[in-house]
Amino acid sequence: MNTNEIQIRSPHLDGAEISWFAPICDGDDRYLGERSMEYKSNWENTSKILLTADKLGFRNILCPSSYQVGQDTLSFVSAVAPMTKQINLLAAVRCGEVHPPMLARALATIDHILKGRLVINIISSNLPGENLSSEDRYQRSREVIEILKQAWTQDMIRFEGKFYNLELPSNPVKPYQQGGPLLYFGGYSPPAVDLCAEHCDVYLMWPETEGNLKKLMINMSAKAAQYGRKVDFGLRVHVVVRETEEEARAYADSIISKLDIEQGKKLRERALDAKSYGVSRQAQMREIATDEGYIEDNLWTGIGKGRSGCGAALVGTPDQIVAKIHRYMDMGIRSFIFSGYPHLEECKRFAKLVLPKLKTISMPIEQKKVLDHEPKTPLASGVRV
Repeated sequence: MNTNEIQIRSPHLDGAEISWFAPICDGDDRYLGERSMEYKSNWENTSKILLTADKLGFRNILCPSSYQVGQDTLSFVSAVAPMTKQINLLAAVRCGEVHPPMLARALATIDHILKGRLVINIISSNLPGENLSSEDRYQRSREVIEILKQAWTQDMIRFEGKFYNLELPSNPVKPYQQGGPLLYFGGYSPPAVDLCAEHCDVYLMWPETEGNLKKLMINMSAKAAQYGRKVDFGLRVHVVVRETEEEARAYADSIISKLDIEQGKKLRERALDAKSYGVSRQAQMREIATDEGYIEDNLWTGIGKGRSGCGAALVGTPDQIVAKIHRYMDMGIRSFIFSGYPHLEECKRFAKLVLPKLKTISMPIEQKKVLDHEPKTPLASGVRV
């Protein structure tokens, strides 16, 4: 492969999957570091955000996973699913939490409730109280994914691995979607990249400079090609959009205006992925940003001072945000997961100022179109076409 070539599964798409974020992990606030019961993670608050995003036209919404500060992801998704109209639900699944055949059945059940609008975010962080090596965590995730695919596409689950040894019928666990839901995945270490290249559909990145994102995409494309596959690319990023750039920058600064250094450290370290390579890359980005926190035009790293994981935001006017999204799309990114503080108000603002300027698509619908027009390939291998 040409090292400057990014190969994606969906080169035909001229639109993007524009998604929002459901803060079921107690991460919603007006000011980072200042907790308010008004924004507490509970059924009433987070379901309202999700249903608002559905009503406003977002095509997908990420429902994350965290033990210490969160609601249970699959319980939340299952409860809200019948209340939705058109939005896809991107449910984070922490591999190892649920016995894989039972997980396959649970996800298939939710997929039927949603009539094929379920997508899955594969998470490989340690379980609460656990301290596995990176290699073991991704090996466990690989085994879980392979068992899920067998359960969804074969009559029997027959699997021998390091973590699981199984032989049982798979009749109760067939999903609504042929082959099962799309798998979204984020990770930066070599075992993570290899796992995504072999098994997953959308590689989710956290915000970095456009040059660094391109390097990640080239590396993933090369690795996927070794398996005879291509993946699509996604970006998880916060956003602050206002009518003027001055207003946007002022609001961004206000988000962390009540955060002290020690508070920020505690907020970042409470997450199960706080010591991951991906989080360290976000920290490195903050170190080389300008004094105002900008790493490149309209990309602000200040938000990472008060949270783990995704640590940067697009900041600017509607036209600036749209232009940035289009540059990402030109690079080959097809899926975007946005969020803002507080999430309900910023969801509405983004839908008013930015969403009408973008052509949106649904990744599961687009992939079904591709499958319907491709020569039919038997699914007995358990590997998604």
